[in-house]
Amino acid sequence: MTAGFTQILLSIALISGLVYYVTNRCGSGDEKKQTRPNFIIILADDIGWGDLGINLPGRTSHTPNLDLMAQQGIRFTDFHSPASTCSPSRAAILTGRHGLRTGVTHNFAVGSIGGLPLNESTLAEVLQGAGYYTAMVGFDYYLGIPYSNDMGCTDAPGFDFPLCPPCSSGIAVYREKRGCYSKVALPLFENLTIIEQPLDLWTLAEMYTTTAVRILHRSRQRGQPFLLYVALSHMHVPLSPALHTEGDAHSVYHSSLREMDAVVGAIKNASDEINKENTLIWFTGDNGPWNQKCQFAGNVGPFLGRWQTNRGGASAKTTTWEGGQRVPTVAYWPGKIAANMTSKALLSGLDIFPTVLSLAEVEAPSNRRYDGIDATDTLLHGSETGRKSVLHPNSGAAGQFGDLQAVRLGQYKAFYVTGAAEACGGGRGRQELHDPPLIFDLSQDEGEGSPLDSSTAEYQSALEQIEQEREAVMKDIASDHVSHADYSVDPSAVPCCNSSHINCRCRTRTRQSSSTLSSKHPAT
Repeated sequence: MTAGFTQILLSIALISGLVYYVTNRCGSGDEKKQTRPNFIIILADDIGWGDLGINLPGRTSHTPNLDLMAQQGIRFTDFHSPASTCSPSRAAILTGRHGLRTGVTHNFAVGSIGGLPLNESTLAEVLQGAGYYTAMVGFDYYLGIPYSNDMGCTDAPGFDFPLCPPCSSGIAVYREKRGCYSKVALPLFENLTIIEQPLDLWTLAEMYTTTAVRILHRSRQRGQPFLLYVALSHMHVPLSPALHTEGDAHSVYHSSLREMDAVVGAIKNASDEINKENTLIWFTGDNGPWNQKCQFAGNVGPFLGRWQTNRGGASAKTTTWEGGQRVPTVAYWPGKIAANMTSKALLSGLDIFPTVLSLAEVEAPSNRRYDGIDATDTLLHGSETGRKSVLHPNSGAAGQFGDLQAVRLGQYKAFYVTGAAEACGGGRGRQELHDPPLIFDLSQDEGEGSPLDSSTAEYQSALEQIEQEREAVMKDIASDHVSHADYSVDPSAVPCCNSSHINCRCRTRTRQSSSTLSSKHPAT
């Protein structure tokens, strides 16, 4: 195993579908450690704001467990991912810092030799120092995929657009099927060992559930607080719902939503059984739906980004439109969070880091600056204050990676660059720079269809405040201790348990029989 790949594993939480658990070496004699709260953070991938049933009342819900969790806790309607693609969003969640500070401004690749810079402090590291069982550094136990679930072939491919062939089709397919990885099979890691390559996507949800529930039950015996981070592969393509029956493409997505919801429900039930009065569960998403996947993409709700879609191109994942940034978010903590709360407070995934540390009564490292706020008053006391602003980084569509070229300030949102994200059907919309910026009043136009007239007093007032806010953040970043991520790629860093096989192939655990799988996966 290469040193580069080991480094990727040390920062693996950034990249995709994982269930983690790490044992801290610290003792548990301190009574305060035993009474500190537990934290379960569940992160969905490529999920739409409208995928959460309770967000769109009157429609059929495919998330009954999450709906119940919202009714028993708090639902956030104006909660935003820190970025609109996987790696930068996850890096920001774990550190409370924008990608311009951490150096993680876009996604890592299958052969990346780097990851989150090791001088950055994750939520897990800070909690570990306070006696927590954690999930981010050390990896006494780790189960998962080292990147997104579409970054490798499988023997029984899930639903995708375009549909990718199985591993057995060989490497020549890479040129024929755009977006399909067929050179190397998708690996499943346990700790630092590949236990299955290619893995079985159709049983992954069950595996994550079993592992998470087992960890929760064992935590009762250890006498220490814990952080359990469950980063699901749902709702990222390929979709592979184990209980899907015949139906159209939309029913595939709904089956996947129900499967994801069942995982959340099992984790919540296990937590309730063990110590629900002392455990915060926080569910959110890393970014909005991947529009170019058409019928296999999620529902953005009313956040359609009409100004962009009317000109061609997508307005969700990789973009700074609301559909790419606003994600369904629910928090649950019986006895601490009042039931049936709905919060309109402006919040971000950046706020998870400082809020969790505040609840744990743990100080963040003081040698760097943070972009998150402590949302404890919103969680526990119903405050609607929230953030003053949210700055959205360019995440793969228009503009330079990481640049903060969309600004939300109160009810107003400004765009300095738009376009260049692929929609269903292939249209991208040309990249456009806006000077002065487009400004929308989201209180009147949540679909972002009609920008304010730049000649009006309202526009001029909003612009002045927005530019002051953006300039202040950029100056703060420029004077901070910033890191630089290594995005170099080396073929030797690609996870491969058997280089003598065309796709890298091995298996050290029992898997479901291929005859069972054949009734579930789509024909290729």
